[in-house]
Parts: sequence; C-alpha cells; structure tokens
Amino acid sequence: MNDRAFGVDIGGSGVKGAPVDLSDGVLLAERMRIPTPTDGGPDEVFEAVRGVVDAFAWDGPVGVTVPGVVNAGIVRSAVNLSGDWSSLDAAARLEAVLKVRVSVVNDADAAGLAEAAYGAGKGIAGLVMVLTFGTGIGSALILDGVLVPNTEFGHLEFNGMEAEHYAAARLHEDGPLSFEEWANRANEVINHFAFIFSPDLVIVGGGISKEFDRLAAHLTVPTRVVPATLRNGAGIVGAAMLTRGPQDDV
Repeated sequence: MNDRAFGVDIGGSGVKGAPVDLSDGVLLAERMRIPTPTDGGPDEVFEAVRGVVDAFAWDGPVGVTVPGVVNAGIVRSAVNLSGDWSSLDAAARLEAVLKVRVSVVNDADAAGLAEAAYGAGKGIAGLVMVLTFGTGIGSALILDGVLVPNTEFGHLEFNGMEAEHYAAARLHEDGPLSFEEWANRANEVINHFAFIFSPDLVIVGGGISKEFDRLAAHLTVPTRVVPATLRNGAGIVGAAMLTRGPQDDV
C-alpha cells in the first residue's frame, strides 16, 4: 500500500495542505497555506484548494476537510463559509476541479481521526472528545477508535448563545477578549461538554493548541485534558487518511 497521501484543510481563515506519510502521520513537506477567500464561496475556495495541491505537483487522490456537516461528500451546512455550500456535492465539484479522486470530511472529524490514529488519542479505550478552537469550535467523538461523525458541539447553546460565539479562539485572536478572559470561557464550555458526554479524555486542538500550557492554568475540568499532538496539522493528516477509504481501513 502506498503510504503517501495528500490532505487539504479548509478553514475559516486559511486553506492549508501538504503530502502526508500515513505510516506515521507526519507531513512530508512544510504545509502550503492560502488565505480563505473573503466571501467563502465554493468556486473561490476550490481554486484555493487547487493552488495548494498544484504547489506540490500532486496528481493522486486528495482528502479535503470542510468546516461543516458532511455526508457522503455532500456538505449539509458550513456556517463559517457562504450559504452557497448548503447541499453542495463538494466531492464531485472538487474532482472536476482537481481531476483526481477526492474524499470530503468534516474538519473536526478529520482532526479527531488523526489524533486517534497517531496522536494524543492513540490506544485510548472508551470515549475520546476532540475540541478544536479556532474561527469556531469544532468537535469529534471517537468511541473505542470509531468516529461518531458530524457532532458539531460548537453550535450547542451555552449561556444564551452558540458555544462557539461564546468561546471560539478568534474572540481572543481577532476580537475583544484577553487570553485570560477567553481561557476562562473555554474552561466553562469544556466543563459543560464534559458534564454532558462524560468522555474519558478531552483533546484540545486547533491553532490554540500551541498555547495549551497557558490554557491549562485556567482549566478546572475533572476529565483529563491534553493538547493535540499533531497540533494544527491534524486536519491535514485526517483528510489524507480518508483517501485510503473507510475509517475501518485506516
């Protein structure tokens, strides 16, 4: 089996990608990043995806993440992108653009799969919850190594609003909150999710994982909370994993 694959992670602020060694989940080159087009429309984003793939002269299958609900390659919702993504067959559209086979998956699900296979969740029995803090709050649940897809906990109500409107990392990175104010909010949200789902482990991913030590000083969660081992590259790795087929074959 060819252990090389290619993953692209579409985020609210950037489209990132790189070839991946699936034997150990390591990026084979420094990732390429193109800013997500301002309007977030599919055509513009797909051109950014093509720019990332072409930068590596890649001509094999590609896995792509989308920040929204994905079923069999069709995007059911993508809150942080434009409304034109709703009910879009992203896999078919991307295959037409890239001229290769494409698999599409929810971005947090991709990160969860990668962390379960190669990172902080590897070998962990029971329920693992992955929360990615960035433009929004993504989530993934892994039960004994098997993904429960499209959980989207960031859209659950918390303190009278969606949880990601209360504690997404962008509120600290681009908005009005100090790091300490944001970290206290993140602690509240993680505690809330842990109370509802009783995970055996919580993994914090997304760009904010680079500052996990600062966040940890504010955490009072009774469940063990650890940073994502693959950091902000987990989505790329998880997307690349999907090029091999169903998760049971990963």
